[in-house]
Amino acid sequence: RAGGAAMEPECRVLSIQSHVVRGYVGNKAATFPLQVLGFEVDTVNSVQFSNHTGYAHWKGQVLNSDELHELYEGLKLNKVNRYDYVLTGYTRDTSFLAMVVDIVQELKQQNSNLVYVCDPVMGDKWNGEGSMYVPKDLLPVYRDKVVPVADIITPNQFEAELLTGRKIYTEKDALEVMDMLHAMGPETVVITSSDLQAPLGNDYLIALGSHRKTKADGTRITQRIRMESPKVDAVFVGTGDLFAAMLLAWTHKHPNNLKVACEKTVSAMQHVLQRTIKSAKVQAGEGNKPNSAQLELRMVQSKKDIENPEIIVKATVL
Repeated sequence: RAGGAAMEPECRVLSIQSHVVRGYVGNKAATFPLQVLGFEVDTVNSVQFSNHTGYAHWKGQVLNSDELHELYEGLKLNKVNRYDYVLTGYTRDTSFLAMVVDIVQELKQQNSNLVYVCDPVMGDKWNGEGSMYVPKDLLPVYRDKVVPVADIITPNQFEAELLTGRKIYTEKDALEVMDMLHAMGPETVVITSSDLQAPLGNDYLIALGSHRKTKADGTRITQRIRMESPKVDAVFVGTGDLFAAMLLAWTHKHPNNLKVACEKTVSAMQHVLQRTIKSAKVQAGEGNKPNSAQLELRMVQSKKDIENPEIIVKATVL
């Protein structure tokens, strides 16, 4: 064809997440990979902090729900409130979260094909014990308002348990919990990490994915996969944000193949983490534990891996 390949239609993401001046979490972790993978990204910064809150010090400002609404009104007045995707992550405030839901519902009226990718960030498990690191009153908002309008969700095991009120002890439990989550709305559910026993052994983390499609004749097909990725011995911040952004991109490029989308996402993740830990250890020096600044994700250095990840983690179809 003259002029080379046909232009891919523009695909635009509204990403409502935190912004940090230094480092990579929230929008700083999501924007670069999405742009590299060919998406237009419009960012609303739910906070603007000097750095992530894992450092000894942090300063900055928080956007409230009225201010979020005002920004959205500006887009609407200019008739540029048409999006293909909405992406959200860590939020601390119930009224802000409720405003996000209102915006998503309105955007879905503008474009019925809009896909909402939600990472329902609420807490995690440490040494087997789960605890919430957002106010408790966010749970009912996520469960009753957010998840029902979401199309893709990426909870960890603890968050999946919170949303369904059901504990996961076995892979069978996890599959049932994912079915419960599908029943709440989303057609794609990925449990990004769990403490399930990995067939490959204790040095591996298990992630599980489930994609449920209803065919034109009303029959439902569910594709389920398991992934085992090598544990990396360090505390990284921003990994969930990077994961959700790359999953958005790869499910867009492989809409009916959760296996491939997850393999590319998790493999790219591994490349970024391995590069980050290697570089952090060099900076910290022999025998020293790397600090928060040294453990910031090596995002720019991983551009090629994000763009075209060599598959180093394979998914098993269940």
